Amino acid sequence: MSREWRLYIADMREFCVRVTEYTDGLSREEFEKTRLVYDATLRNLELIGEAAGNVPAEVRAKAPDVPWRRVVAVRNILIHGYLGIDNDVIWDIVQNEIGKLLRALEKLDS
Repeated sequence: MSREWRLYIADMREFCVRVTEYTDGLSREEFEKTRLVYDATLRNLELIGEAAGNVPAEVRAKAPDVPWRRVVAVRNILIHGYLGIDNDVIWDIVQNEIGKLLRALEKLDS
């Protein structure tokens, strides 16, 4: 029995909220130096990508604002390329992309 796609979307939203909560008010330097926050943030970015990979193509097509391929690609980079994690990219995602992603995911419920 497969899991209903709406649950994956709900998970993605929750993981976005967590990233926002963990990093709110931090400078980039504080983010990178605070290991628990850094690690928790990376883990939630991985989980966002994992959940995104389980959303059916027909649902993805209804949400073109969500950069599905990029979200999954970030997950793959974090999981498989840990020596190549680019903190510039991670910080950009945290500061500029997570909020947009959350808003796009919220549209799927309406």
